[in-house]
Amino acid sequence: MKNALVTGGGRGIGAGIVEALAREGWNVAFCGRTEPAKMDDFRKRLQETYGVQTFYCQCDIADTQQRADMASKLLEQFGALNALVNNSGVAPLVRADILEATEESYDRVMTINLKGPYFLTQLFANHMIAQRRANPSFDATIVNISSVSSTVASVSRGEYCLSKAGVSMATQLWAVRLAEFGIPVYEVRPGIIKSDMTATVTAKYDKLIAEGLTLQPRWGFPEDVGKAVAMLLRGDLPYSTGQVIHVGGGMDIGRL
Repeated sequence: MKNALVTGGGRGIGAGIVEALAREGWNVAFCGRTEPAKMDDFRKRLQETYGVQTFYCQCDIADTQQRADMASKLLEQFGALNALVNNSGVAPLVRADILEATEESYDRVMTINLKGPYFLTQLFANHMIAQRRANPSFDATIVNISSVSSTVASVSRGEYCLSKAGVSMATQLWAVRLAEFGIPVYEVRPGIIKSDMTATVTAKYDKLIAEGLTLQPRWGFPEDVGKAVAMLLRGDLPYSTGQVIHVGGGMDIGRL
């Protein structure tokens, strides 16, 4: 049985990914800022429903020491990690016009959304390389969850757009660097997904979707993203490292 880590896996898109992987028989570790006791019901349900091992760690991936401590605990329990899914991310606390946005908001979003995943990938990539060297048949995959905001400008949350554009470049960088070790790296790029992050703008996107924003006239759901990640971790696209999988109902297609 293989082991995966999903950051930000306790809610929203992350929880959808965790469930999709557990459904396919993966042992799943996940982390977030929520207290462990509040994750017990979710974790136990996954174990009872799918017969897999689960592990939850309260961790701020923007913090160097917390990342290291989580990795140590995870590897102690699972022994090895076959897949890393960098999903953690936050929106600005206040949607501010880029003419008025603060440095504090910029630093918070960029540190959590870009710096944290970048160095967590570095940490686990080195672990995966060591495992591959010891056992060439060891499977390892990395998936970054970005956003349509990596290419679509939203001037009320510029720091978020920049952070996700950075995640897209990080995918390419890691794909190039890890290719020699046989470790594919992918990017899944969600569109408008129904989650707690989009709860405050539901009316806005209901209207835009009704007016044709997406070719498929509905919201996306966390399970839509989860299915895409599960496909990649199965190895269904073995000759496509560095590529982007769009999960946005066709909204990325330019139209006249």
